[in-house]
Amino acid sequence: MTTATEQTTRARNLTPAELAALVRTFREMHTWSQEQLAEISGLSARTVQRVEEGKPSLLDSRRALASAFGLDDIDAFNKPYVIPTPEQMAAQKERIEKESVTLNVERVQTAKQLARLAEGCDACLFAEGVDLSTVSTSAEELFAHLSDYCRDYGDCAELYTATDKLAVYEELGTYLSGLATAGVCLVAATRAVTFKAQDSMPGHRMDILYVVAFPKEGVPEHIAVSREVRFG
Repeated sequence: MTTATEQTTRARNLTPAELAALVRTFREMHTWSQEQLAEISGLSARTVQRVEEGKPSLLDSRRALASAFGLDDIDAFNKPYVIPTPEQMAAQKERIEKESVTLNVERVQTAKQLARLAEGCDACLFAEGVDLSTVSTSAEELFAHLSDYCRDYGDCAELYTATDKLAVYEELGTYLSGLATAGVCLVAATRAVTFKAQDSMPGHRMDILYVVAFPKEGVPEHIAVSREVRFG
């Protein structure tokens, strides 16, 4: 016997509105215009516009879009999926809010800005807001090198003279310039936490720097990070 919950969560095809949101998200992740997506997919610009407006689309058009985004399954937009109910979405949102903290972010504009952020923190956490390999073949590697460089610099920044730091700014600037060329923007946020080795011991304040990479056309104003931070 099928329960009411099972009935409301059974697999179904995406609605035109859901497909529109998904296609728009994929396109913005690739930092493509509608015209560029049309050219890559072999569809007309008007067809892409209609899909993103939530209008009905043909099976072959959805296949062309999936292929343009490099999806392994060209029928990814044609298959049924289990879509959460509004109640399930609300429960998930409540759980996320309990387990995470929302931080305001600032765009990383210069190498000196990033270096000073790294100097003023006790730990640096780097993350990709989206899979950078889908944005550019070079973006993922550049961000990995930048992450390693910032962590190394942050660990011993006090040993650098003012003259030494000029070389650091130049090196960081090279990475930032490469990421910008690849269509990637960095955002940063800091957070103070109290770290305890044991519950019975006094707490020690630690300042954590979060640096997250996003496509330059999809940069958020806030990021959500785990409320609980573990070290070691």
